[in-house]
Amino acid sequence: MRVAAVQLEPVVADVQANLERCAALASSCAGAELVVLPEFFTTGMAFDPRLADAALPAVEGERFLLDLARSLDAVVGGSFICRDDDGENRNAFLLVGPDGVLGRHDKDLPTMWENAFYVGGSDDGVISWDGRSVGAAVCWEYMRSGTAARLRGRVDLMVGGSAWWSVPSWPPRAVTRRMESVNARLAASVIPAMARAVGAPVVHAAHCGSLSCPLPWAPVRYRGHYEGATMVCDGFGRVLAGRREADGPGVVVADVEVGRVAPSEAVPSSFWMHPRGPVAAFFWAYQRAHGRRWYARHARSRPPSSVRTTSERSKTSPYV
Repeated sequence: MRVAAVQLEPVVADVQANLERCAALASSCAGAELVVLPEFFTTGMAFDPRLADAALPAVEGERFLLDLARSLDAVVGGSFICRDDDGENRNAFLLVGPDGVLGRHDKDLPTMWENAFYVGGSDDGVISWDGRSVGAAVCWEYMRSGTAARLRGRVDLMVGGSAWWSVPSWPPRAVTRRMESVNARLAASVIPAMARAVGAPVVHAAHCGSLSCPLPWAPVRYRGHYEGATMVCDGFGRVLAGRREADGPGVVVADVEVGRVAPSEAVPSSFWMHPRGPVAAFFWAYQRAHGRRWYARHARSRPPSSVRTTSERSKTSPYV
């Protein structure tokens, strides 16, 4: 099967601009049977208060993906901040074909400052597509043993995306640069590791570009970039096609043999499949506490955003 993954340079909180960029990049994926967009393909991700107003109703996210699937005659997947009927936001990964939605997976736990913009889900992430079982996972779900355990030996293909940010170059810079080197290697290694632990190929999309935003409960700003680990792996964790952050926006395309193989990597008994280090553990804990409080005060039940239809966009957009 020919598959493609999109690497996007997002405009934080600008839904219209990001959809136009996604449509432009995806247009170069003609011939692929499956196209995967990054996590938060509508918004990017930062601790930016504008994201509280950028959630899309499920029907609008579905409409965009359906339009894209029909234009490409392919199955398209990606996750976005979705406003559900209960007033909660969720990070919803939708897999959509030309005839409609095939399935949905809600990311189980928000990562760090993501807690300010949505709540987690609890589904198993298995979606049926034309006799195949597809496992969906998003960003740091690829870091967790529970993801491998729920999908191991159950799926023929994994799909998903990330919005993984770098370690900023703060003093002492020799230390934070070493930390960023480890972080970048980790962002690139968790996808092949999950393929080996589950025993299925993975199509993974990511973001690239610089990122700057306030830092919760801190007097300094975050300044960094997205780690662009866009790649396609086979079931043995071999990278068939990849794109780094430095390569900028674009797509990767590969022919992959869809189907289950014997898992070649054990699933650890620990919560995390990969060590995070003390700094990441600290930021995970404090930003989770901050984010849940901020979400309840500023994001829950706010009016959702909206987008123009494909035909409306085509009249004004250079991307469509």
